[in-house]
Amino acid sequence: MDLVRGQKLITPTHLRDIYGYRDLILRLAWSDFKLRYKNSILGFFWSLLEPLLMLLVLYVVFSHLMKIQVEHYQLFLLLGIILWNFLDRGTSMGIFGIVGKPALVQKVYFPRDVLIISACTTALMMTALEFIVFVAFMAVFGVAPTAAVLYFPLIFALLFVLVYGLSLALSALNVYFRDVQFIWRVILQAGFFATPILYPITIFPADLQRVVMANPMARIITTSRDSVLYGAAPAAGDLAYVALAAVVILLTGYLIFDHFEPGFAEEI
Repeated sequence: MDLVRGQKLITPTHLRDIYGYRDLILRLAWSDFKLRYKNSILGFFWSLLEPLLMLLVLYVVFSHLMKIQVEHYQLFLLLGIILWNFLDRGTSMGIFGIVGKPALVQKVYFPRDVLIISACTTALMMTALEFIVFVAFMAVFGVAPTAAVLYFPLIFALLFVLVYGLSLALSALNVYFRDVQFIWRVILQAGFFATPILYPITIFPADLQRVVMANPMARIITTSRDSVLYGAAPAAGDLAYVALAAVVILLTGYLIFDHFEPGFAEEI
């Protein structure tokens, strides 16, 4: 099924075109990844240290001062931080995918959504390093995954689609309305505390749980913890909800991106 794409169409042909630019996507992603740590003494190790430092602070505050009792709370907290960091990084890099590369946008022809995919891929590279730390922590604390962990790649793939869709919309809007980048930072900061990252969803009454779980990130994080840490397969309804949300956000992101794309070169 085709979807109107401004004056064009989203078709299998477009997907093949994007696949044809896979080398460019990887080169741009790797270049941005290295540039992020240029002139840094610790370099790539910051990708490992950043979530650990955040984990240390939050673990002390919420496990000791606020007395949150959760099985394997260190891993519970670290996994939530890593997943949220991917959303944060992916969209924060993606929002500058167009305005941050004016020379490419103005002088070279290629599908502009390639820049957004590369930004999300850079965030994925950083998250992959964080998962190395997470797996090491699982070994240290003696938590062995069960067969339910096989659901996690699917959950994370849906998260990637969601982040990509958000990044498409944000990057296009940010070209014309630069306030978008500042508004999005506020939304991310509020969302961190409104999403069950620091606490289990069960601390809320049932009615409020439904409100919190309307956020797709809440379901992504809770189902990820269940499958990776607690050996529980995610409910079909949760997976369906996340998949639907990811597809709707992706299609909405493409519609917004295509609507604004014709004026990118002039606006930046």
